Amino acid sequence: MTQAATMSMTTETPRTEPVLAAATHIGHVHLRVADLERAIHFYRDIIGFDLLMNFGTAAFLSAGGYHHHLGLNTWESKGGEPPAPGTTGLYHFAINFPERKDLAAVLARVMDSGWGIDGASDHGTHEAIYLHDPDMNGIEFAWDRAKEDWPRRGDKLVFDRKPVDFPGLYAELGGPERTAQLEILANYR
Repeated sequence: MTQAATMSMTTETPRTEPVLAAATHIGHVHLRVADLERAIHFYRDIIGFDLLMNFGTAAFLSAGGYHHHLGLNTWESKGGEPPAPGTTGLYHFAINFPERKDLAAVLARVMDSGWGIDGASDHGTHEAIYLHDPDMNGIEFAWDRAKEDWPRRGDKLVFDRKPVDFPGLYAELGGPERTAQLEILANYR
């Protein structure tokens, strides 16, 4: 039986007062990497972040001039190996894109670079593309639908696991068809 099949969903009694402000969000991610230059190449040259600072043992990258969305360091991990399967730690972090076209553009850059993806899913609330970096850190590229378009059953939010419409996603970019990439991505249905 798969992990997904054994997971059960519980509902919590709604709080009468919120504990965290609704605008609260997860901030930057700081990752331990084995090879700083390799990690910078991946996050800057393949994904598209801007390199703000490189201190030799740590680097900071961002999009749009933010102080940093992503920190990378080799302080305790230079030359190290990824965590072994079956150990605890970060499963993945998400990079949320403001427009569906931005999700399509980053997917195209990743595929153009020769890097692959690990999976994809249309969760109803958002479209998600899963991959890993050179240090095997899990990454989710995500585009959220408008909150009013999220699927619901009564007043409960519903998460789906449907295939991503890759031809529709790439259509957001206009331009030439990406037939070879769509053939590869068809395996993630």
